Amino acid sequence: MVLRRWAGWSLSILDRVASILLIEDDPLVRRGMELALSRLGHVVRTVPTGEDGLCEFRSSTPDIVVLDLMLPGIDGFEVCREIRARGDVPVIMLTARGDDFDVVDGLAAGADDYVVKPAQPTVLDARIRAVLRRASVVPADVRVHAALRIDTAGLVVTVRGEPVPLTPTEMRFLLTVSRAPGRVFSRELLLQEVWEQDYLGDSRLVDNCVQRLRAKIEQDPAAPRYVQTVRGFGYRFGPV
Repeated sequence: MVLRRWAGWSLSILDRVASILLIEDDPLVRRGMELALSRLGHVVRTVPTGEDGLCEFRSSTPDIVVLDLMLPGIDGFEVCREIRARGDVPVIMLTARGDDFDVVDGLAAGADDYVVKPAQPTVLDARIRAVLRRASVVPADVRVHAALRIDTAGLVVTVRGEPVPLTPTEMRFLLTVSRAPGRVFSRELLLQEVWEQDYLGDSRLVDNCVQRLRAKIEQDPAAPRYVQTVRGFGYRFGPV
């Protein structure tokens, strides 16, 4: 297994085969992506509808879901919400070019990342591997901040003693900002460290992750104690 350093921690780089569930209604796109991702070393299951996707998800529990938003029947937004309600399996959504409303709504539904169609296989492969790496952080301490407890070895977060389920992206974001309370992290830096994207990445990924995280760990998400906004700069972890 290959190891590298990231933000002071060891990361296990997932060189193993990833199990991907692809939910895409266009048969040509679905077949093309299946072939391309298979050639890149992944095991790919494909389904054409949201209903089929949820059935396959429940029976197979893939490593990651690649999800088209515009599906017949149950649309991708509802599929994403159902998947998120059932656990922390990462979701990458496929969106039409320039459709900002879909991006915002998809991220709000719980997607970890998005790729604009037509998706280049190498780009999608890189995003898949980056998302999966977020779940492989192996740090080594416990951080306690007021009612919030972060067990970074077991990757368990509790608030007032109650466990809080976080997605891999939310967990990695919280691990990143909590390692340096009071430090301001710009959106650009967070995109690099959490999403492994450069400064051209979409800051909406950061903002939507923060909103979801606050809803889970803050007593009052409108007046956050832990993940605080520094207007014009980014976010910091409190209390400071």
